[in-house]
Amino acid sequence: MLSVIFPPSAIGVLTVVAMIGWMTTCFLLLSPAILLKLVPYRPLQRACAHYCIWIATNWVRNNKLLFRLLHAEQWEVDLRAQLEPGRNYLVISNHQSWADIVVLFDLLHARAPFPRFFLKWELIYVPVIGLACWAMDFPFMRRHDRHALQAHPELRHQDLETTRRACELYRTEPVTVINFLEGTRFTETKRVARQSPYRHLLRPKAGGMSFTLNAMGEQFAGVIDVTIAYRPTTKPLLWSFACGEQDQLAIHADVLPIPPDLLHGDYENDAEFRLRFQTWINGVWARKDARLDRMSNARPALQAQRPAHP
Repeated sequence: MLSVIFPPSAIGVLTVVAMIGWMTTCFLLLSPAILLKLVPYRPLQRACAHYCIWIATNWVRNNKLLFRLLHAEQWEVDLRAQLEPGRNYLVISNHQSWADIVVLFDLLHARAPFPRFFLKWELIYVPVIGLACWAMDFPFMRRHDRHALQAHPELRHQDLETTRRACELYRTEPVTVINFLEGTRFTETKRVARQSPYRHLLRPKAGGMSFTLNAMGEQFAGVIDVTIAYRPTTKPLLWSFACGEQDQLAIHADVLPIPPDLLHGDYENDAEFRLRFQTWINGVWARKDARLDRMSNARPALQAQRPAHP
């Protein structure tokens, strides 16, 4: 492992350069399929999407090899259930950094179907990433503010219909849907400003999860509840990850059954259903917060300081 030879900053540069190079290569391989997917012929579109997912799966596998080569990786993974690659799952996770996405892809690779995210519509215009996600049938959601909904109430159900159409593709193709319930990356400043009752988490946005379950709840084999604890660092967390300093991060994952009475309901208009759903999610979040506290407190005992490099 090169991390025992080079200082962390050099490892970080090598990791970023290698990942950009590999991502660029993958996009070049995806480009013909992205263009062909514009042809309005359903069998061709499905074939292009399958090809793009195959490329993306290899992207994840090569990233795993890259991390093992460059980083002294000794992740502590506590996976409490056997996952099945042929079944659908909904993943919920705490969210602290863009590194979470890399970690989740790494964790789920070969254990569960290739993950998809519900993305904001604006992200479709992000170079490379937007087109690649579109080609792999990531659902893009148009979020409307309160004023737009008041002026055009019919827009309220637009995202639900978009999700349902996207989920039609998943009825014959296993998928893992990832949902960051906090809606944004955690910081202590955000926690205080939003008056979160949790020590390590922001309040969960239960409505988004209810929305997902309402669209495709019966298709999920369960909810994969993932908790990620990083090593404390003064660097930006993503850069610390690239530098190989998060070699001993801890991951806890368990599969939760979905309460049948929460699969369908009108979260916005049914106060009783909304309270029942929030109570369940808040219980999950309270346990996650306590787990994060234990995992964070254990980090100093799990890792020793690296010797100084000359």
